[in-house]
Amino acid sequence: MLLCAAVVLCALGAMGEEPLCRILGNPETPQLSKDGDIRIGGVFSIHRTIRLPVINLREFRYAQAMIFAIEEINNSNSLLPNVTLGYEIYDSCTSTVGAMRAAMALVNGQDQMAHSGCAGKPVVHAIVGESESSSTIVIARTTGTFHIPIISHFATCACLSNKNEFPTFFRTIPSDYYQSRALAQMVKHFGWTWVGTVRSDNDYGNSGMSVFEEAAKDEGVCIEYSEVILRNYPQQRITKVVEVIKRSTSKVIIAFSSLTEMDVLLEEILLQNVTGLQWVASDSWITARYLAIPRTSAVISSVIGFTITKSTVPGLNDFLVKVHPSKSPQNALLKEFWEASFACMFSQRNETTDVKLCSGKEKLAELSNEYTDFSELMSSNVYKAVYAVAHALHELLTCKQGKGHTLNESCVDKANIQGAQVVKYLHEVNFTTHTGERVYFDLNGDPTARYELVNWQKGEDGEIKFVTIGYYDASLPAGKQFTMNDNNIFWPKSVCSESCQPGTSQAVIRGKPICCFSCIPCAAGEISNVTGRTFSSSNNSLTISIYPALLLTKLNVTKKGDPIAGCMSTGMINKSATGLIFFHFMETPIVKANNSELSFLLLFSLILCFLCSLTFIGRPSQWSCMLRHTVFGVTFAMCMSCVLAKTIVVVNAFKASVPGSNVLQCSAPLQRLSVLCCTLIQVVICALWVSLAPPVPNRNTAYSTDKVILECDVGSAVGFWAVLGYIGLLSLMCFVLAFLARKLPDNFNEAKFITFSMLIFCAVWITFIPAYVSSPGKFTVAVEIFAILASSYGLLFCIFLPKCYIILFKPEKNTRRHIMANPYICTKQRTVVEPHWCGCFSFC
Repeated sequence: MLLCAAVVLCALGAMGEEPLCRILGNPETPQLSKDGDIRIGGVFSIHRTIRLPVINLREFRYAQAMIFAIEEINNSNSLLPNVTLGYEIYDSCTSTVGAMRAAMALVNGQDQMAHSGCAGKPVVHAIVGESESSSTIVIARTTGTFHIPIISHFATCACLSNKNEFPTFFRTIPSDYYQSRALAQMVKHFGWTWVGTVRSDNDYGNSGMSVFEEAAKDEGVCIEYSEVILRNYPQQRITKVVEVIKRSTSKVIIAFSSLTEMDVLLEEILLQNVTGLQWVASDSWITARYLAIPRTSAVISSVIGFTITKSTVPGLNDFLVKVHPSKSPQNALLKEFWEASFACMFSQRNETTDVKLCSGKEKLAELSNEYTDFSELMSSNVYKAVYAVAHALHELLTCKQGKGHTLNESCVDKANIQGAQVVKYLHEVNFTTHTGERVYFDLNGDPTARYELVNWQKGEDGEIKFVTIGYYDASLPAGKQFTMNDNNIFWPKSVCSESCQPGTSQAVIRGKPICCFSCIPCAAGEISNVTGRTFSSSNNSLTISIYPALLLTKLNVTKKGDPIAGCMSTGMINKSATGLIFFHFMETPIVKANNSELSFLLLFSLILCFLCSLTFIGRPSQWSCMLRHTVFGVTFAMCMSCVLAKTIVVVNAFKASVPGSNVLQCSAPLQRLSVLCCTLIQVVICALWVSLAPPVPNRNTAYSTDKVILECDVGSAVGFWAVLGYIGLLSLMCFVLAFLARKLPDNFNEAKFITFSMLIFCAVWITFIPAYVSSPGKFTVAVEIFAILASSYGLLFCIFLPKCYIILFKPEKNTRRHIMANPYICTKQRTVVEPHWCGCFSFC
């Protein structure tokens, strides 16, 4: 039956005689046609069904848009000059069978064969259409064998992008792959995690919904039901689908359906009066004026969906309203269109029918229907499809060296164009329309995916208006593809389960999607999965709000101030005052005896030690965690290096047996070098620690059920204890050397002071280890700060406080003779001989 209109039986006669050809059945004839040097085919669903031929005004508009584009090209002097385009437009009657018959007619040229024997050959070199994906697939598979390209303005099935199956297919509308993903992102944007779906039981609906379900799963959206419909389904099956929708708990329904299926579905929706749903439409019906009528909008007034971006074709609307049956009196389709538009007849077909006669003076410009709907968007796609074919033909017929032709290739004659040549040049098409829109095809024959988010809104006159409230551009980076312009619209809520209240957490219900859950009391110390900001109390009766616990302090020394801040501030003041005293009395013997250069360096390192405690205060971050431990390690290593250098100088000075033998060991360059080397070793340890396993911020929930402890995880325990161990090693060396120098001359008591300071320092840090390990939460940081402040105060008071006391309150002891204690006296010259260790100190 499918082939009865296309199969030609050829009975060969005797050898040398012309074969005799006969057509079975009536040949297919185009509804609209015009001769030309090159003809373009068109297939549109001009009638809604085969059995009940009701004209589809929107599809008739597409056919007229194709004619308009061809007429415009024929009047152009720059595009296809000296070439006239013709057209053959067929009606598929919204049927794959009709689409097959139209395709075979365009390929075989049956209308010519009926009058000229077996001279039939393809009458077109490209086809524009169809509107439905299933019909387009039939045409593409039929014409692909003959290398005839088909450019669709409305077929969006993602399956058509497969070049292995459809090598000659192109389209001027984006693939449903992008639309389905855009719909999933939009649903997630509005917080609709519980939705129902309805799709056409054809390639368009099944392919588009498959991509949507996959994308929705990635977005965390659950689907309550998934129903299919088809215009040919029995009424009982359509009724059952609507009953499923009516019983559902979801308030949002995704309708990935073609226009004809939606027409059938909405009839039953109206019959059962199903209201209160938020409809999400696919591009096939979101802008269908035929559906947005007062009767339909009473039950589906809230509709949102994506459509292609607006593109107005200059002059098209004027052309559409000038269509008139008188311009082609023999064309029955134009008369049918006129009668359907104005509800009249040109002749009285039935005497009992009381219908007004058409005068022919009616004006299309005064009508408001699908044909005259100037907001309709797909007409521009038809326009771009025709122009794409024209540009491909223009490049094919233009003989220019290096532009489509080699030096040895002859120019293509317009009478000998092959379909494969047109396919080749369609892949290379790249032009800009009169509206400034760029037209080109990717490797799959698809354009760039750009959509407008359209919402049905009722105007003041009561009619539905298509209002753009957002955009989707697949060419943009992820996260920036979907944007909303209007956030003032009230949208319904559609979830399977409400969020759990404080004190409860989510529990999965067996056999239900993850969006459906029950709320059970929180276990002690567990975070609720609903909001992620609550903890259960110990008795499970109430969820307590989590708040972060970290060490904060006020930097003041008032009575109400934080004690840690007071200690830090006092220490900074004391060290600064000590430095000023030493600087002011720099030329006095006691300052010189203390090796002023090392003393100032030690004071500077102690100031850094006090300052490094500031890094332990406040909210931990990646940088603060690394800074607090590395700065602490380096500053204390510098401090201990200075003390060690001072101790070595004292020991060397007083243990020398021959005067002047240790001058080299007491030289200032060696002192500086020793401090630098000892500090650099700690720098290397810290660098390895930070590069291999650095300290990082951590949220500790194990200690308390009502607090989150914000702390710094040391990263590598080996690195942390290596830093502390190196400081301990330096301090131990200082203590041992100072202890060995305890019997030095009484008046030079630097070694005793260093011994006491090291006793305090070592006692503090030995006590620190068990206290640090056992301290809970933020008190770990407090213990560390205490150790830093206590050891710093010990060094400051034991080493510098006695010197400051003598400088300020005992100036009579701040003399060279008193510092030297018992100098040697030469009896012959009666002069004072300086001790052998005096060369190590500048006061000598």
